[in-house]
Amino acid sequence: MQFKIHTPEFVEFIIRRLNDAGCQVYIAGGAVRDAFLQRPFSDWDIATDAKPEEIRNEFPDVRHFSLKHGTVTLVKSGHNCEITTFRGKNPTINDDLACRDFTINAMAWDLEAGCIIDPYGGLYDIAKKTIRAVEKPSERFKEDPLRLLRSVRFAAELGFKIERSTKQTIINMAEKIHTVAPERIRNELVKILMSPKPSEGFYLLVRTGLLKHLVPELLEGYRRQQNNHHQYTIFRHIMKSLDLVERVPFLKLTALLHDIGKPRSRKKNQGRWTFYGHEKLSADMAREIMLRLKFSRDIIQKVSDLITHHMINYHSGWSDSAVRRLIRRTGRENIVHLLTLRRADIMAHGQYGQDSYLIEELEARIKDQLIKKTAIEQKDLAIDGNKVMEALGLSPGPQVGKILDKLLNEVIDNPEMNNEALLISMARKVIFI
Repeated sequence: MQFKIHTPEFVEFIIRRLNDAGCQVYIAGGAVRDAFLQRPFSDWDIATDAKPEEIRNEFPDVRHFSLKHGTVTLVKSGHNCEITTFRGKNPTINDDLACRDFTINAMAWDLEAGCIIDPYGGLYDIAKKTIRAVEKPSERFKEDPLRLLRSVRFAAELGFKIERSTKQTIINMAEKIHTVAPERIRNELVKILMSPKPSEGFYLLVRTGLLKHLVPELLEGYRRQQNNHHQYTIFRHIMKSLDLVERVPFLKLTALLHDIGKPRSRKKNQGRWTFYGHEKLSADMAREIMLRLKFSRDIIQKVSDLITHHMINYHSGWSDSAVRRLIRRTGRENIVHLLTLRRADIMAHGQYGQDSYLIEELEARIKDQLIKKTAIEQKDLAIDGNKVMEALGLSPGPQVGKILDKLLNEVIDNPEMNNEALLISMARKVIFI
């Protein structure tokens, strides 16, 4: 087979220096897989018989760090390269590959000899679009239960199927995912969210039994109708929204969780199911899930805010001040994302007509308000807290913020009132109310 991995200068430099020191050196893992798949990649994994201390001694002039046992990561000009000591009973590349998770990751490239090492049929499985555990699936998953989730992630990213024995072992061992650190689970889930069609990954999480151990709240929206066909109601809608929304991590996460509170807010009214206050409940549940998975405060706040406001209920009779209040509630930085989410939500319901038109109309009106630079936040007012304190003889405190808030409410309704003299006059009246 004619094949060559085009290695960057930094990687070749590392390989040459280790070769000169008499070490066995191979490019391994994901880089080999992605090169065959002709996928773009930037992560380089080098396998060697050199021990971590030897690696550090060979590269005293290169910045490095160690986050994983047996691995030294070298850093130069913004590029990272992981160098890992052979795993297994013997210091050979074949023993190392035997310890890797899936056959498509258990290949190595000998740069010096210009040949591929593929003892477990990784190339065959790539051709067959198959995710297969190396040798005994149960052993591979015991070594690191995160591999249970990684199998689904690779299937979602690559559009592959999980081989039958590997899949059955995942089903049998699904509860072992509880032993994995939440940060590692979070990272894999985000990668599934960012795959070409994330719904396929989540349906696979359902079929393997992993989802009930990861985000069991999602399964509350998974229902089977009486006609014996799987008609997934809320869950199916969430999956459609997830596929439709823009490929941005926090937006994908928002789409995944935006209706998660619906099953708990469902009530029957005159023979029809309705959902009361599901936005707030969904936001609260989403916050708990994201805290559990150790998402950052910024992401938690942004996602929960979008979920809270995602039911816009706009109509053409809205006044301009109503549009400004929507922007204020959501924030300038999030209003475009809110519209993106709402558009995907509407499309997932199959409502392409009037509702879609209204979202387009609202978007145009929002852009108009932003272009006009009308006051929407306190910082947009012609006066600030210092001016208020100076004019009214007040000391710093919550009263100043309340006065500014009242002034902003007036200016949102009447933008022409946003000038310093008038606002100070209004502030003097507010303080006596």
